[in-house]
Amino acid sequence: MKTIYGNEIINVKSEHGVAAALEAKRIAEKYQKDFLNCYDLVGIMNVGKNNVRELMNSRRFPTIEIGNRKVISVISFVMWSLENNNAVLHL
Repeated sequence: MKTIYGNEIINVKSEHGVAAALEAKRIAEKYQKDFLNCYDLVGIMNVGKNNVRELMNSRRFPTIEIGNRKVISVISFVMWSLENNNAVLHL
């Protein structure tokens, strides 16, 4: 199943589709942005800045580079979280 989020088309497993879209919408509205940076993830994941930076530099985490900054789209973060059994987000 494909889900459209903003201008992004994401392939979504059917069991995560609706939940992922709702969670992404909730996070995007709370933070008033579609892309999350390191400091946003520190608050969401309730881990330290060094751990988030290590995660953002790993190949298994779907970040994109904008200039010299790494960010992750909200929907990509939610999908990564669901696929990696990190369902507990501290918001």
